[in-house]
Amino acid sequence: MTGAASRINLASDNVVGASAQVLDAIVRANADAEPSYGADRYCAQAEAALAELFERPLQVCLTATGTAANALALAALCPPWGAVLCHAESHILEDECGAPEFYSGGAKLIGIPGVAGKITPAGLTDALARLSPGVARSVQPAALSLSQVTEAGTLYSLDELQALTALARQHGLRCHLDGSRYANAMVALDCSAAAMSWQAGFDAITFGATKNGALACEAVLMFDPALAASLPFQRKRAGHTLSKSRLLGAQMAAYLQDGHWRDNALHANAMAARLAAALAAVPGVRLPWPTQANEVFAVVPAALDARWREAGIVCAGWSSCGLPEGFAIAAEQRFLRFVTSYATTQGQLAALEGV
Repeated sequence: MTGAASRINLASDNVVGASAQVLDAIVRANADAEPSYGADRYCAQAEAALAELFERPLQVCLTATGTAANALALAALCPPWGAVLCHAESHILEDECGAPEFYSGGAKLIGIPGVAGKITPAGLTDALARLSPGVARSVQPAALSLSQVTEAGTLYSLDELQALTALARQHGLRCHLDGSRYANAMVALDCSAAAMSWQAGFDAITFGATKNGALACEAVLMFDPALAASLPFQRKRAGHTLSKSRLLGAQMAAYLQDGHWRDNALHANAMAARLAAALAAVPGVRLPWPTQANEVFAVVPAALDARWREAGIVCAGWSSCGLPEGFAIAAEQRFLRFVTSYATTQGQLAALEGV
């Protein structure tokens, strides 16, 4: 049992490597001699595939990390004296070491609390009311950033996204979507890429591939050429313009080819649904909110957590912020996050369930 479980790491979907389809594409691109700095045919293929997926012309900025993608997108939308409103537990606020502030030249991130990782219109309205548009002593509200999938593994419905972006636009804000798990959200909502981006009122999105089968590839997608005009310069100045950019383009093109992104996300979400159902059936285990994509959050007895760890099963301890009202965690309980991926197997979950 211990030997089998030692190979089970569900701490994140970043722990698995790239898919065979993406790796093969990297190997092919590696053997090619192509123009540098994004002028290669692989980047052109990736940009064309993204435009087809999103059903319109767009500006594409490929990067190797999600932090760079988020920070560059926000720098294009928000001036140094501006404020980015986001969830209080969002990745850009909690896990990116001030990169959005740094890349934007000083913009301030303002966190808005909300249950299960989600901002509500009321919460956004309250945050906007505390700012002072036109007053020189205050940062100016400039952008709204939402995460889809959220840090709690939950999803905004399309109606919820549209309500928040409409409210933001009423106050003159640009809108950004952090989509590091964009594919998982798309297949969960059974919607098009267009419906969850520009049709929902977003000016820019971060389209992630790394967590869903790429080696290291993310994309900033801008839907307004005027807003995207500064991106090539910001990316170069930030040190994220790869000379051998064909290796990014090859990853993204392969990721999008023949619905590979969709197949990977469907599998990851299905594995999470199975795991959530199994955990919910264990006495003493509680799920604070439904599992909607590929992340499962559970409050479990400390003794069960200890058995998993002894067996070599890896998951992530989580904070209790954003829990539903009345959902308390006792001293003898642990709040955990499990993340499934395109590489998670039925056998791995069976081993975990058998501990």
